[in-house]
Amino acid sequence: MIPEGALEQIPLGSSQEQVLIVLGTPSTVATISGEVFYYISQRSEQRSFLPQKELDRRVVAVYFDKGRKVERLANYGLKDGKIFDYIGRTTPSGGVEQNYLGFVFHIVKTS
Repeated sequence: MIPEGALEQIPLGSSQEQVLIVLGTPSTVATISGEVFYYISQRSEQRSFLPQKELDRRVVAVYFDKGRKVERLANYGLKDGKIFDYIGRTTPSGGVEQNYLGFVFHIVKTS
């Protein structure tokens, strides 16, 4: 889990090195018209002999420009069954990133 207040320590224009110092090594890295660090976390609970239940899953995405400076931050989670960015207050549009986030959140598209 990302520590409380950590994202506030990463203003736009911060370097990749600063992001690594504050958030640590990302869960995965992608190149979507620039580099993106993804930090994937989940919160779950275990009650006696019942299967573990996931309570929350988050994906924090840090988008970098060509100069490796922070261009945008996103904190994705599920809201009403859809992927939602709690920072930008938006749902991501289609494309490669939407497919990746759908995979991470186990959302299956139906035609």
